[in-house]
Amino acid sequence: MSDNLKRTTTKLNTVFGFFVLVVVTFCIKTYIAYQTEFTLGVKGGVQQFLLAINPFPAAILLFGIALYFRGRLVYWLMIIIDLIQTTWIFANIAYYREFSDFLSFGIIKGSGNVQNNLGKSIGQIVHPTDFLVYIDVILLIVLLMTKVIRIDTRPFKRRYALTTTVLAFSLMGAEYGMANADRSGLLTRTFDNNYLVKYLGLNEYAAFSVYQTQKESATRAQASASDLQSVEKYLKHNRVSANPTTFGTQKGKNVIIIHLESFQQYLINYKVDGKEVTPNLNKFYKNKNTASFDNFYNQVAQGKTSDAEMMLENSLFGLPQGSAMTTYGTQNTYQAAPAILDQEAGYTSAAFHGDVPSFWNRDNTYKSWGYDYFFSSQYYKEKANYTVGYGLKDKIFFKDSAKYLQQLPQPFYAKLITLTNHYPYELDKENTDFPATKTGDKTVDPYVQTAHYLDEAFGEFLTYLKQSGLYKNSMIVLYGDHYGISNNHRAAIAQLLGKDKVTNYDLAQFQKVPFMIHATGLKGGINHTYGGEIDVLPTLLDLLGVKNNDTIQFGNDLLAKNRNQTVAFRNGDFVTPQYTKVGGTVYNTKTGETIQPTTAQKKSLEKTQNHVTTELSLSDRVVQGDLLRFYQLKNFKTVDKKKYNYKLNEGLQRLKAAQKKEPTSVQAKNGGKQTATYQTDAPELK
Repeated sequence: MSDNLKRTTTKLNTVFGFFVLVVVTFCIKTYIAYQTEFTLGVKGGVQQFLLAINPFPAAILLFGIALYFRGRLVYWLMIIIDLIQTTWIFANIAYYREFSDFLSFGIIKGSGNVQNNLGKSIGQIVHPTDFLVYIDVILLIVLLMTKVIRIDTRPFKRRYALTTTVLAFSLMGAEYGMANADRSGLLTRTFDNNYLVKYLGLNEYAAFSVYQTQKESATRAQASASDLQSVEKYLKHNRVSANPTTFGTQKGKNVIIIHLESFQQYLINYKVDGKEVTPNLNKFYKNKNTASFDNFYNQVAQGKTSDAEMMLENSLFGLPQGSAMTTYGTQNTYQAAPAILDQEAGYTSAAFHGDVPSFWNRDNTYKSWGYDYFFSSQYYKEKANYTVGYGLKDKIFFKDSAKYLQQLPQPFYAKLITLTNHYPYELDKENTDFPATKTGDKTVDPYVQTAHYLDEAFGEFLTYLKQSGLYKNSMIVLYGDHYGISNNHRAAIAQLLGKDKVTNYDLAQFQKVPFMIHATGLKGGINHTYGGEIDVLPTLLDLLGVKNNDTIQFGNDLLAKNRNQTVAFRNGDFVTPQYTKVGGTVYNTKTGETIQPTTAQKKSLEKTQNHVTTELSLSDRVVQGDLLRFYQLKNFKTVDKKKYNYKLNEGLQRLKAAQKKEPTSVQAKNGGKQTATYQTDAPELK
């Protein structure tokens, strides 16, 4: 053995030497994970430096805990701490790969949703190379077990242990000072978790996530009616009047909302091998009585589908972390679409979803929103080949939903949530009759196949609506809830879009999802106004002739004139007809070219950024403080959650009783018989 190696081994045979080894190896692998597994948008020397050093303060602090103990326990505590921290990195690698975000305490609190989101597709998400993050842990154990590194049983002096703790906190302070100098208001103005990890690190992000979640809980207890004043002032200043030419044109019609799972706008008119992926949706999109919006964006965060539903039903944003439906769905007061339409226009309401009722806490949240019925998986026939991925296959789901739809007293508000076009885009061979794309990305390529299946299911459902008589008396609304292909698949996205590579501008535009409103007599066409999911509820209420000038809603009617066309993303970025802002970069929305803003442009951008930040903050204040409990709408009664019971027997009994009490359903008007036989080519039903 060389003298240098002997000296190195001797140093490692001390408690402090082993401590240094553990800290350094852990920080190196964390930095490698930052660079290879996450898209943090690191720019310039300062950010690169902060990224390299940000694992050290928390590592010194956490591994330093072991230094307060003695003997062998010191070593094994370091190994255990290393194992726990490594598992946190591993979990975030898997989660980020699918959701382009980091795990938060809010998401973990809704553990059932995390397990569903990851567990059902774990084989697709986790790569064998991910387990390499554990290699240093294994190596350290081997070195100790083989006595290459000998355990030093001498007590480590307490004052030295205390010094490491003080050093860790000092480094954290210095790091935060540098980070805040580069990114002013890092912890107060940012809504993007990538910034927190880039500047402060995964462990600090986790701590901030816990703090934020606990702060949210405390906010409700401290909230008062006076907190609404700033909200009302903002809404009064930013609300626009309804378009008089469209207001009330669909009054009294049923509303059928079809939630297109993970469906992106680029799929409309998209072809693979010369074949349309979505021929039925394409035809519907171009129908003379369909108002279609081609600059409509998803605005979800970690809550994904639940965020989309939150905006759709309430015109309130989802949370910066976690899911509002999971965290605040049970206890909060809402003034949601089902309750508003019930109390203002006598609508029956129903939600349809071929999965378990507890997913995203729907069984409780829907009661808070005033849904009369919730037809979840318990209402549908269950056979092994009827489900795939996250629940009932769409063709079977639509067919089995039709029998309940016909029984709903009219007018009704019904939301049908599809499932098959959900990651990991699995579909059995019997139902796969469309070619996959050829990007070479196993996650991306089958996406068009499940999208095509969804399109076929929609086509069958549309035929049923026409034959049953519901089509002509209903406003049919379609919307995509969030992206299907995350930004982590840049190379594949570039191929799909026919580009050599994609920029952050391209990825921002890739967040477009479809939004279509169809009704007999509605003037259709492609509408180029910029908007997002936050704008759906006021748009629908205005079309139905329900006055909407005193509600707490952050969206505006997409058909209104002189509306502010700023689309706020949950991380604080935004899109307008002129500018697209992603991180610190501004693009020309029309051309995609990077802009170096002039003095006048900087003022305009700053004004827009303040608008976005204020809008998101005030919406969070409403949700986190449960402020609607203090706000009384004229002629609106607070929803009594105890009125609703979604269990199978109870739901069927109430539906049967409603047929007698309010014989306005399609089936009741037809002497209790169905008006049409649902036609599907689903091979499972043959």
